[in-house]
Parts: sequence; structure tokens; C-alpha cells
Amino acid sequence: MTHYVATGPFDPNATEPMTKAQERVYLASQLTLMWWKFRRHRLALISGIFLLVVYFSILFCEFLAPYDYQARHTDFIRSPPQGIHLFHEGSFIGPFTYGLDYKLDLETLRRTYTPDESRIYPVRFFCRGDSYRFWGLIESNLHLMCPGEGGTLFLLGTDRLGRDMLSRMIYGARISLTIGLIGVAVSFSLGIVIGGLAGYYGGIFDLLTQRAIEVVQSLPHIPLWLALSAIMPPDWSPILVYFGITVILGLMDWTGLARAVRSKLLSLREDEYVVAAQLMGARTPRIVFRHLVPGFMSHLIAMATIAIPGMILGETALSFLGLGLRPPITSWGVMLNEAQNINIVVLYPWLILPVVPVICVILAFNFLGDGLRDAADPYR
Repeated sequence: MTHYVATGPFDPNATEPMTKAQERVYLASQLTLMWWKFRRHRLALISGIFLLVVYFSILFCEFLAPYDYQARHTDFIRSPPQGIHLFHEGSFIGPFTYGLDYKLDLETLRRTYTPDESRIYPVRFFCRGDSYRFWGLIESNLHLMCPGEGGTLFLLGTDRLGRDMLSRMIYGARISLTIGLIGVAVSFSLGIVIGGLAGYYGGIFDLLTQRAIEVVQSLPHIPLWLALSAIMPPDWSPILVYFGITVILGLMDWTGLARAVRSKLLSLREDEYVVAAQLMGARTPRIVFRHLVPGFMSHLIAMATIAIPGMILGETALSFLGLGLRPPITSWGVMLNEAQNINIVVLYPWLILPVVPVICVILAFNFLGDGLRDAADPYR
């Protein structure tokens, strides 16, 4: 085999020029590498887009809902979901609904609704409907979609008071989704502070912290929820009850994070950059939150995406049991509270439809957490 030997002088500073494709990869930042890795996880990417759309929609739930969530339609109590049609007798009309007629069964006292195809109500878009105060500040009555004049638009049916289920689910998303974010903020604040100090200082503080965590984790959650919910006065406003529930959920979920942060800091506190920061006179809060915590921030992000579904399920469970949020606040758990009777579920199955967005959001957060966990180590 022929060998080539360069006869020129050796230059230790000489480097082989990289192509554009190599520069794009070798000179990419850590965030860019993480994004490339995350983008390859298609299910996590779709879940992230879905959650962004859902959380963005809660900013405009008054506009998106066809009715006000407290509006009662007494002539359509427990009305089944209406279908949207495009054609009538072979002619294209556009999206419309038929009128509804009902009769009361005197033996079962159940209302039976039948569509009246002689009455056609075209669906209106960007229309004027029920009045509302946008975020409690701006008075308006503009809606994305409204029923035709004199018609109805109950796409997911109505409840026992004749309230539109779709509108209540859209309004309930604002509470059920934000309570997860606030609850995670509370639990992460407690977990990072307590776990960070226990891992950094160690000694007696770490010993007391671990025993306190074990005591909290040994308590059964449902009886503890009962006790903490009973503490809240019954005359509290819905807003105070809302924040009280978020604090309860945060107080129950910080222990696992505190132990994870403690174990990470125990392994990182002896590294050279921590010793250098101590020798330069850096204070403990700066060392913990500026140098140590960012070292495993990707791990915290993945844990947050997994903890938020737990918060949402916790609020749903508390409200379903009648211990959490109460009317007039509307959440998915409050709506499911009305579907506890098996007879109601059999006769009016659309009342359990709020469980569908709960399942979709929980699955989306879990898939997103898997993608973020994999993307946190882009070199693997």
C-alpha cells in the first residue's frame, strides 16, 4: 500500500477546514442540539404543539365559547349533542343545525329531543351573542361561533340546568390548566429551596429534612386532602378557594422533587467550580441557584412536565369528590362532579365528556416529558 508523507514543515496550529454541514453541527449551541433531538421525537413535538394551542386558547375562552358558561336554557335541559350539517335535501347550505322538539315521558320523566328538519338555523361566525367581560375588564359580546337566529348550538349537549357543555368545558380549561402551573410553581419553589439547602449543607439540616419528607410521604393523600380542604372557611370567595387548592396540591407534591435536588447537589457540591465560587466569596444562595441548579435544569424541566398532569388530576379528583373547587367556579373536575350517579351516566353519557380533555392533556404532558428527557442529553 502506498503511503503519502508530507514534506512541508509541521504546523501545530493548522486545522483541516470544515464544510458548511460540519460547521452547522460542530459549532451548534447546546440549545440547538437539544432542539434537533427533541424535533426527532415526533410524538413529543405534536404533544408540545397541542399544549401550546390549548394554553393559548384559554386566553380567549370568552370569545371561543358559543355561550356564556352560566347561561341557562331551561327549554333544553339535558339536551343531547347536536350535529352540524352541510347539506339539506341534496342542496349545500353550509354549516347549520336543525331545530329541536322535545316531549316529556310521564312515566320516566325523561325529556326526549327530536330534530325538526323543517327548521334550519345557519351557524354564524364572528357574531354577537351572550355578553361577557373579557378577563373581567373589557365588556364585549363577540364570539367565534354562534347559533342561528332563534336556533341552538349545543355541540356537546347541555347539563341538568340547561347550560352548554362545550362552553363550560372551554371556560373550565382556564381553571384546570392554570391550577397545574401554579401548583407546580409552589411545589418547585419548596422542593428546590429545601432540597437545595439540604444537599448543600448536609449534616443535621439534611437529617431533619429527610425525616420530614418521610413523614409527609407516609401520610395517605386522600385523608390529608380532606383535612386540608376542611381548613378552608366556607365563606371564602371562589378566587381564595382556587388559590387554596393550588397551595394544597403544591404542599403535597414537593417531597419527591426535594429528594431529587438533594441527591444532585450532594454530587455537585464538591466540584471544582463550586469550590472556586466559595473561595471567591460567593454566598450560599448564589452558589445554589446560580451555579448548582442550572447544572440539572433540563432534569427539572422534564420533572415539571410530569408533575403538571399530577396537579391537574389532583384538582379533578378533589373537585369530583366535592372537596375542591365549588360553583360558580367551573373546572373539568366540577363538571365531572355532576356525573357521579351511574344512572345519569347511562341516561346522559355526554355529561362525562369533560374526562376527554383531561385524558388528552395528561397524555400530551407525558409524551412531552419523554421528549424533553431525551433531548436533555443530545449526545446520547
